[in-house]
Amino acid sequence: MTDAVPTDPRAEAGRGRVALWLDPADLRWSAGHCCCPDDADQDARDRCGRLRFRASAALHKSGLPG
Repeated sequence: MTDAVPTDPRAEAGRGRVALWLDPADLRWSAGHCCCPDDADQDARDRCGRLRFRASAALHKSGLPG
């Protein structure tokens, strides 16, 4: 396993990203829940997948169980 690289706030801001602090329980829910309806288009499904992945990654990076 590689060492975790700390987040660079300036680089993230340069990508247009913003910080979002969530309770671990909310991250766990987000990592495992998809709100897409059955008829959601692929863009919506892709966005949901990215959000679930990032929620899971945030838990992992913080050392909390997913």
